[in-house]
Amino acid sequence: MSLLCKVTLLFLSSLCALGEGRYKGFRKFEQVQAADRRALSEEQWFTQKLDHFNGADVREWKQRYFVNEAFYKPDGPVFLMIGGEGPASPAWMQNGTWLTYAKKLGALCLMLEHRFYGKSHPTADLSTDNLRFLSSRQALADLAHFRTVVAEARGLTNRKWVAFGGSYPGSLAAWFRLKYPHLVHASVATSAPVRAAVNFPEYLEVVWRSLASEDTECPLLVKKASDTLLERLKDPQTYNNISKDFNLCSKLQLQTEMDSAYLLETLAGSFMDVVQYNQDNRMASQGAVGANITIKVLCGVMRDASLGEPYARYAAVARLMMDTFSMKCVDANYTNYLRDMTNTSWDGPAAGGGRQWVYQTCTEFGFYQSTDSPNQPFGGFPLPYHVKQCADFYNVSAETLAEAVAQTNEYYGGYDIRATRIVFPNGSIDPWHALGITQDITPDLPAVFINGTAHCANMYPARSQDPLQLGLARDHIFVLLELWLKQ
Repeated sequence: MSLLCKVTLLFLSSLCALGEGRYKGFRKFEQVQAADRRALSEEQWFTQKLDHFNGADVREWKQRYFVNEAFYKPDGPVFLMIGGEGPASPAWMQNGTWLTYAKKLGALCLMLEHRFYGKSHPTADLSTDNLRFLSSRQALADLAHFRTVVAEARGLTNRKWVAFGGSYPGSLAAWFRLKYPHLVHASVATSAPVRAAVNFPEYLEVVWRSLASEDTECPLLVKKASDTLLERLKDPQTYNNISKDFNLCSKLQLQTEMDSAYLLETLAGSFMDVVQYNQDNRMASQGAVGANITIKVLCGVMRDASLGEPYARYAAVARLMMDTFSMKCVDANYTNYLRDMTNTSWDGPAAGGGRQWVYQTCTEFGFYQSTDSPNQPFGGFPLPYHVKQCADFYNVSAETLAEAVAQTNEYYGGYDIRATRIVFPNGSIDPWHALGITQDITPDLPAVFINGTAHCANMYPARSQDPLQLGLARDHIFVLLELWLKQ
């Protein structure tokens, strides 16, 4: 978990958040709150079954959704934005590329919050027993039932529905079209990791390449700094200095390998987050805190010899993050993390999405950004560190995790998706593209690979300074939607 999240354990980005297999979100906490205050959409509620796959279970709950009818024409399509691993922000009902498309095509726009996130609470708490009702399959069934009932109630049964989503919701958008083709006509699956993988070292390999795209020396300096820190952690006499260098909230004490791995992942997370959301359109357009922290900025710090050796520059990056987000110190204590993640209350510190999302990684996806590859700049948080958290938080064994990930790929097909009318936009800077579709599968399953852009860039409002390829990608997606809606 990165420095960007240390202020809060909430994961508050609803539609494009999939952060490093963890709930990364302080940057999005800033932007979503500001957007929510400006949003005009009123929340509405839809009755869902708790368990769609057990006819004998009649329990129900209320799921939150939003509606924007501003652009709808009687013969127009219906756009359904899929919520993900955080609260659904009504800001998406006022901003975003999908609304540009809706205006041109006369679409009715709906957004459905994902079960167990935001205000959509199917159960009394977040106990592991209750979390068994949290899965992508249940979420897809929620979408199917919502689509069926709303279509009947609003006279939209014969309208063509298009699903939109970014990141994990992008995967859901693809899978919704795959599993319920009679209900959804087409899907835009942005930055969608469609293949589950327990070990995902490729994430950090892309981080290396993305840093190198700005400055070839940058990832080498990061690696040198990380290696120095790893070496110093072997000597308890260095702990006081490390605590001061990185402004830790408590004196460093490494009692287990989990303690050191958590510290190392926390510090590396600053680079991981900045790469993933580099030059985030939505951040910049709203003037959000941290919008100016980019790959270029971090590499500039790492190249600044006046700060000292690479280790000192690495610490300077940590201080930059803390200053930017008004953080007093960094809590890199795994015991505290364990305490927060095992709190099962809806008022708990990880209830904004952290406990839920990590559960989904432990029972469906994996996605663990380990340091197991030699072709990346960090060290010290290998796969066993990530897998052990599944046991610590939910009593999920490594064997169960591996079986669950295999079942996910068996159920959805991984890269071998057999469907039609799904477009897969991805950015070259975004590490998640390594688990996505970056080349056309068929003419009806096209990829849109956008050089120089990061996670979900095509979903955000257009800006004059956007790269040419990003604007062309948005236009290409619109042309596809126009074509598909005529079929």
